[in-house]
Amino acid sequence: MEKIELSTLQKRILSSLIMVPVAIGALWAGHPYVDIMVFVVGALLAWEWSSMVPNQKPSVFAVCYTFALGCALLIFNWTVLFLTLLGTAFLAYIKAKNEKHRRLLTLGTLYISLGVGSLYWLYYLFDAFGAIPEEKGSFVMMLWFMLVVWSVDIGAYFVGSTVKGPKLAPKISPNKTWSGLCGGVISSALISLFYMYLVSHFFNLQVHSEYLLRYTCLSAIIAVVAQIGDLAESAIKRHLQIKDSSSLIPGHGGVFDRIDGLIFAAPFVYFYFTIISL
Repeated sequence: MEKIELSTLQKRILSSLIMVPVAIGALWAGHPYVDIMVFVVGALLAWEWSSMVPNQKPSVFAVCYTFALGCALLIFNWTVLFLTLLGTAFLAYIKAKNEKHRRLLTLGTLYISLGVGSLYWLYYLFDAFGAIPEEKGSFVMMLWFMLVVWSVDIGAYFVGSTVKGPKLAPKISPNKTWSGLCGGVISSALISLFYMYLVSHFFNLQVHSEYLLRYTCLSAIIAVVAQIGDLAESAIKRHLQIKDSSSLIPGHGGVFDRIDGLIFAAPFVYFYFTIISL
């Protein structure tokens, strides 16, 4: 019997059909499923970072990253959390004394804990958003954030591959173009506008045009920040001379390759909504 080989695009679609419903289902179900999902994703990122950055003690650094992640999820006192994360990063720095990529191994502590931690903090910050019934404010707003970031890649791919033009950062990511970035920003803004319109009607909420405009503009900024996060990860991989963070997800590479934009933009979005809520 002839063996059927799937293309990269087909693998991506099949992987997405599994991952996306699981992520959305956990968000809808809430506690403790969100907590479990966030920790598992963070632990996978800890394993990936300790594996993709060449070092002599990957298990030691994986433990450091996972410990820092656990602190970000469990410690609610900002002073204690800040000092703990700094202490863990310093420990990683000491352990990487004789390593070639000492700074990257240290960076992983804060990158993972603050990036994934911000996603977790956002979920609970959005808990009572807009007086949405059945305490689904967290689900509605986290889905909005995820759709905004996901639409960056989709819009950038289709517009960039069609229009092409000047390269965005040829030394870091040769395939990215300025037209793709514009397409990603526009698609994020349109998705945000359409999504908020649907939410307001589905939950029968009075959402003024001012708020629709605010979220549309915010989504455009998030798109740019997410693209910077994607470029940052590309720069790290190029520095390490690797294509993917791992081969964990068929057609996608690793977990970092899929959520780099999310965890890079999450601290910015959390900071923005914290200021608004204050």
